[in-house]
This record gives sequence, C-alpha cells and structure tokens, in this order.
Amino acid sequence: MNITKPKLKNIVFFILVAVLIIPQTRKPIQVLLHKAVALVKPVSVNNEKLTKITNYNWKLTDKDNSIFDFEDTKGKVVLINFWATWCPPCIAEMPSMQALYNDYGDEVQFLFVTTDGYSEIDPFLAKNNYTFKVYRPVTDYPEFFNITTIPRTFLIDKEGNVIIDESGAANWNSHKVRSTIDNLLK
Repeated sequence: MNITKPKLKNIVFFILVAVLIIPQTRKPIQVLLHKAVALVKPVSVNNEKLTKITNYNWKLTDKDNSIFDFEDTKGKVVLINFWATWCPPCIAEMPSMQALYNDYGDEVQFLFVTTDGYSEIDPFLAKNNYTFKVYRPVTDYPEFFNITTIPRTFLIDKEGNVIIDESGAANWNSHKVRSTIDNLLK
C-alpha cells in the first residue's frame, strides 16, 4: 500500500487531534509543549523603568494555617509565583522553580501562591517531590498583584522594585535568572 504525502499529513493531523481530544492525553501533551516553549523563551529582566511595590498589605496562609504577612518581605529579595495544580504551563515550569528554590530557598523569600485547596496541592507536591511551601491568600491581593493569567511570576529586589514580571511558562533555572538573583543578593 502506497500512502501519498497528502494522505500521510491527514493521518498525522487526525491522530494529533484525537490525542488532544482524549482527556487522559491532553494535559500531559500540553505540559510537554509548555516545557519546550519554556526552554527557549527567555525571561525578561526589567533594567529600565522599574515598578515599585508600594502596598504590602497582604496576608497569606500555609498548610498549617500559619499566617504570613507580606509586610515581612520588605528588605528581602522575593520571588512570587501565582499558579494552579490544573494549569499546564504552571506544571511545566515547576521543575525549574524547584531547582531555583533548592539553591536559593535560604536567601530568597519564595511565595508560591494559589487558590487551589490543599486537597489538590498536597498530592501534587508529593507526586512531584516538590519541597517548597505553598500559600493561599487570606486577604485581597494588593492591586499590583491582581493578575488575570497564570502562571505569573514576579522577582522583587530588596527595595521593592519589580525586576522580573513574567507571564507564562519560563525556565526559572536559567543562567540569566540565577545571575540576576545573585546580583540582587549582593
């Protein structure tokens, strides 16, 4: 049987559509595609007009219902990541976030923020061997963090300037991000 090039393209197209329609294969394929995009998408470092955080009135809670006051981040380098357990681009960038957390967790204040319940968060963290702490908002976000898409990540310097404001999956374990953090910690 001789399959022509147009027929082969149609077959591949229909297989791809079928794989994306089947719920069990859709999410893993989306995560894989976002991981590929994250590897080539550079994180943008803001070196020009810096936005400054002016409102620190925000409270978060962790799994143990301990309250974290965002006010406590003043004078620290802070990485805030808004994400969800069901979000393919969020899932795609989490391994690079964990690698960054492993190396900078004692020097940088990491805030992984989600509105998911801990009944979804805990199994997700355990399944992926993630060790970072996850927070849920207790009070409304300061207006600056009123975001409309996830993942969204902010890197803030010790003076409250937003150095990185990145939407979508990215490689947070890149040389560029690490050198930026190293410079902020000096």
